Amino acid sequence: MKIIILGVGQVGGTLAENLVGERNDITIVDTNADLLDDLQDKYDLRVVAGNGAHPDVLRRAGADDADLLIAVTSSDETNMIACQVAYSIFNTPKKIARIRSEEYIRYKDQLFHNQDAPVDNIISPEQLVTNYIKRLIDYPGALQVMEFAGGRASLVAVKAYYGGKLVGHAISTLREHIPNIDTRVAAIYRQGKPIRPTGTTVIEADDEIFFIADTRHISTVMQELQKLEDKYRRIMIVGGGNIGAGLAKQLESDHRVKLIERSEARAEELSQRLEHTLIFRGDASDQKLLEEEHVEDIDVFIAVTNDDEANIMSAMLAKRMGARKTMVLIQRSAYVDLVQGGEIDIAISPQRATVSALLTHVRRGDIVNVYSLRKGAAEAIEAIAHGDQDTSKVVGKAIKDIKLPPGTTIGAIVRGNEVLMAHSETIIHSDDHVILFLLDKKYIDQVERVFQPSAMFF
Repeated sequence: MKIIILGVGQVGGTLAENLVGERNDITIVDTNADLLDDLQDKYDLRVVAGNGAHPDVLRRAGADDADLLIAVTSSDETNMIACQVAYSIFNTPKKIARIRSEEYIRYKDQLFHNQDAPVDNIISPEQLVTNYIKRLIDYPGALQVMEFAGGRASLVAVKAYYGGKLVGHAISTLREHIPNIDTRVAAIYRQGKPIRPTGTTVIEADDEIFFIADTRHISTVMQELQKLEDKYRRIMIVGGGNIGAGLAKQLESDHRVKLIERSEARAEELSQRLEHTLIFRGDASDQKLLEEEHVEDIDVFIAVTNDDEANIMSAMLAKRMGARKTMVLIQRSAYVDLVQGGEIDIAISPQRATVSALLTHVRRGDIVNVYSLRKGAAEAIEAIAHGDQDTSKVVGKAIKDIKLPPGTTIGAIVRGNEVLMAHSETIIHSDDHVILFLLDKKYIDQVERVFQPSAMFF
């Protein structure tokens, strides 16, 4: 696939890193020639210096025969205009734009179609992060919660703790503990290294476990791996930007939410928009303010300002003062794994969330969901099986007979409203949503080919 990426920031660079080498012809466009040179030194791709919204620059980037344009510059307007130019002048088949402004998102249904702003798919990092944090709050103790098939199935990452019912026991005993609930352990990471789980694999304390289950059963399965935490009730949010405000809006009806915002004007605006959230103007690193607002009673302290250091320091202070859990937004990807653990319970990267959403639209075949895991080394994928026994490599076959690349497992199948755990004898039907886990993303192109029906399929 011939792909043009506009913007060499963290999202553009990480996306290029994920796609290069997957039989893709990648060209990156940016106004910063130095950053382009650094990227070209690392990866096998083309670079073009210039404004990605300008027709001549896009032509130099190969827009005449590009399959896909991904506009992820820091400017919403540049991204939108670039998609318009690609559509009007080059007839680019597929166009994706990162749109951050809430003002545009609010009118997305009226704006983004070929008659007006020809953007095929929009990616909103703020909405992605807000929804991501909301899922973590819904399932206390989870490190990641990834939804598939319209939310019917979920892949959940948890850490196994001493005292968990399954710690020290083989995975096969899970069915004995919860005989009426079907679940599947898709992967285990032990001391940072992947282990392909079998029924005889013994779960150890501090293992990071990815399991798949019907979304309705997540809490029950989690209880087998760690002591089930109480529901989060009291939430303190630091930062009243799009993420903080959006999160408060989602939570305020059934949680007690406090929001700290440094800007007086923004705090006043939020006090008018949010009905049940207590708004405070101040600095979340102010120990006196946190004492006055009883941070020791807070279940989750969530720092989502644009300042990584401020988020980290305020969360560390809150944890030392008694906050039960801390979550922080980290813009610099290199910081995420560095700070998570200890006083920072969960570090959230908007770049990783954005790249996962973008990969969903890039993958070949009918790939409808992609989540980038473990620093991008692994992926969880939802693919839809199409065709019949004559046109498909998977339809009508038992899972044991499907030739999957090394380190790839099928975890579950969603058939209509039914969530089925994958077993060796399970037969794949047409229109099944198949959830796969790849320990090594370098095999993604092989998985895509497996799920692509032959040219005879219409």
